[in-house]
Amino acid sequence: MRSIRQKRVAAIHDISGFGRCSLTVALPIISSSGVETVVMPTAVLSTHTGGFTGYTYRDLTDDMRPVTQHWKSLNLNFDAIYTGFLGSFEQQDIVVEFFENFKNENNLVIVDPVMADNGELYKIFTPEFAVGMRKVCKKADIIIPNLTEASLLVGERYNPGPYTEDYIEDILRKLAALGPDRIVLTGVFFDDVHLGAASYINSTDEISYAFSKRVPGYFHGTGDVFGSALISALMNDFDLHQATEIAVRFTTKSIQRTAEAETDVRFGVNFEQTIPDFLKDLNLV
Repeated sequence: MRSIRQKRVAAIHDISGFGRCSLTVALPIISSSGVETVVMPTAVLSTHTGGFTGYTYRDLTDDMRPVTQHWKSLNLNFDAIYTGFLGSFEQQDIVVEFFENFKNENNLVIVDPVMADNGELYKIFTPEFAVGMRKVCKKADIIIPNLTEASLLVGERYNPGPYTEDYIEDILRKLAALGPDRIVLTGVFFDDVHLGAASYINSTDEISYAFSKRVPGYFHGTGDVFGSALISALMNDFDLHQATEIAVRFTTKSIQRTAEAETDVRFGVNFEQTIPDFLKDLNLV
């Protein structure tokens, strides 16, 4: 029987008002799973930056330390801390300080090292930013990179795939050497039909794979949908491998709905109408 104590997650991401990503994804998905979701915005944008021009951007770095200190003064505790898009080296330092303030022996620090995809760094970042992200990942219990981010973190040339199990498992172990005990690597595929993720627990050397049928095309915001679903499952007492399978299914179904509706891919994926299936997967309905 599940504990009656409600769990609480701190989500540290940007807010893109339009485009279904970052906090506008994390807040509804994690909350729908019965977990209180506390947010610290790193920036506010009118839209995400993928494929849009003319968007507004307001940096909130100066607010992050005061928010941290206020929450500390309230003696808040978190069952998980989940970080995503960080816009600067200073924000990397601030989230490491946040971990030091709120990490304890019973909670999880989960880092999605958002900085690159499809073999390229996002335009606002330099290669040095990836080096800085390693110190953030070092403090994490779990990291959720895609294959591009993984390559940057371990200092290797990006491999576009298809991959072999030996290659993926080598990358997983190199990522674990950065510090985190658990890795979930997204964008894994061994053929042109299936796409999914690999999960790895360094302390037990366990590796597991979760795949679904590939939906053709590139869809924005899917990493945030995946990460939020993964955390929701972990907070509902599923183990890492089960949580990865749940997150793959939820993300794929959300992509399928979007593809079938022929929605502009810049608008993000239709996760909202997939939540009922997601809650069944979590045994919440």
